[in-house]
Amino acid sequence: MQRTIVFLLSNFTLTFFVLGLLAALVSLLPKPRPWSRLQVVEALLSWFLFFSLGVTFLYNFVMHVFFSEMAASFIGWQTSPFQKEVGFASLGFSVVGFLAFKGSPGLRLAAVVGPACFLWGAAVGHAVQMVEAHNYAPGNAGVIFYTDILIPLFGLILLLLSDKRNAGMLRTA
Repeated sequence: MQRTIVFLLSNFTLTFFVLGLLAALVSLLPKPRPWSRLQVVEALLSWFLFFSLGVTFLYNFVMHVFFSEMAASFIGWQTSPFQKEVGFASLGFSVVGFLAFKGSPGLRLAAVVGPACFLWGAAVGHAVQMVEAHNYAPGNAGVIFYTDILIPLFGLILLLLSDKRNAGMLRTA
């Protein structure tokens, strides 16, 4: 059990992404079937914003601000005052993610684009650390590296699919 908990918390970006998918499914279950594509996209987007942005970045805030030595060790870093800055930036992304959960299209766009810039920049930083410093610590080269790339991509795709101008593309047959 301890190993499972460590795995889930060490791979928190993937854990919260999967929880968002499960929450979307649970939110759809009471609705009459067949579900429209727009209903499915809305459920996925809402819970993606809540878990993959709101909860994930809140967790990142807590780890970098209150458990900075543990976070630095996991990433393969030395402890640095910049961790607190990363933590507070994460808190901002978290708040916007929670606000966008049922927010306007513009707020949702902002909630995805800001973290996308941060996460894709982090992915480049992880790659540089792998090549130059041979840093293959789990928090640098593990699941986090891949989710830094794929989570924003998933969010942008959901935004595209949720756009009313694309509704014709989403109509069920």
